[in-house]
Amino acid sequence: MRPLHLLSILDREFTSARDGHHTPVMLWGPPGVGKSQMVAQVAFRHAVSVIDIRLSQMEPTDLRGIPFRVNDLVEWAIPAMLPDAGRHGKAGILFLDEITSAAPTVSAAAYQLILDRRLGAYRVPDGWAIFAAGNRQGDRGVTYSMPAPLANRFSHFDVDTHLDDWVSWAYANGIDERIVAFLRFRPELLFDFDPAHNPVAFPSPRSWEFAHRALHKFGDQPELLRGALQACVGPAAAIELQAFIDNLDNLPDIDAIIGGATVPVPRETDLQYAVASALVGRALRVRNSPEESLVYGHILDYATRFPQREMGVMLVSDMQRAVGRKLFSLPQFGSWAKHIADVMLFDM
Repeated sequence: MRPLHLLSILDREFTSARDGHHTPVMLWGPPGVGKSQMVAQVAFRHAVSVIDIRLSQMEPTDLRGIPFRVNDLVEWAIPAMLPDAGRHGKAGILFLDEITSAAPTVSAAAYQLILDRRLGAYRVPDGWAIFAAGNRQGDRGVTYSMPAPLANRFSHFDVDTHLDDWVSWAYANGIDERIVAFLRFRPELLFDFDPAHNPVAFPSPRSWEFAHRALHKFGDQPELLRGALQACVGPAAAIELQAFIDNLDNLPDIDAIIGGATVPVPRETDLQYAVASALVGRALRVRNSPEESLVYGHILDYATRFPQREMGVMLVSDMQRAVGRKLFSLPQFGSWAKHIADVMLFDM
């Protein structure tokens, strides 16, 4: 399932915890596709805490607690890491990450916690959702087969990569526009992982974020940049990215486009992707400023000049996801929509 839809499911499961209708969710997927980050996004959206428990690093008693004697009885000290309404808040997310890496004896200790929301005398506070994530067998991770009693305590979702969803996230989080443009140009490199080849560094949503950091740290040191990029996304993808960036010297004048000048669209496809990504980035920078309508209008005018109208559709779609529905009220949007009406009708 694509990340955008999974975020809606996680969001609804979180809010349902307050009403007693919550079902624990298990996210399956290979490394680097953003499972943990989706959980963090839901927590950020609701301004609540995430308690991240790695069962792979625990013994069974770490979760159950330590026994101690009270007169002639034995009671259990509740582990401080478990959610407590007084210390952690009335609502939050208990996240069992890397659950498939936990030994069976440890995962068995979590059965009651996940389904019954309790461990002995301890109860998970109302308002706390339970999410888990793990790699599939065959993803070259340290994984155990999930026991049927544990699996039956979750609803299960496979996390897919989806370029449009990643691009929306990238613009919202300030990822370098050159990386966004490159992945628009080479979408198959958003995630390229073959466990049979035993890769160390490979392209994934997570490693492209690392490549963004490398560009900003080593962009002024060409002798180091290639090695830094290869360390993030692997040799093949890094070489292609650097060649793509080197070709951006031929990019048209973005300031002139923003200013409303009639600037020709480059013939090269890679430069068309690059100019589209650069314009979305500029639109984001002027959002909620006095000149936003003027800039948005000039970008919409430019979108009508692409020889392949699908490229203009991509530009406007990305910009709308980045800046919102304000585009729809601009007169230039109506002109652009008429220009590509047959393309949109054909796609539908």
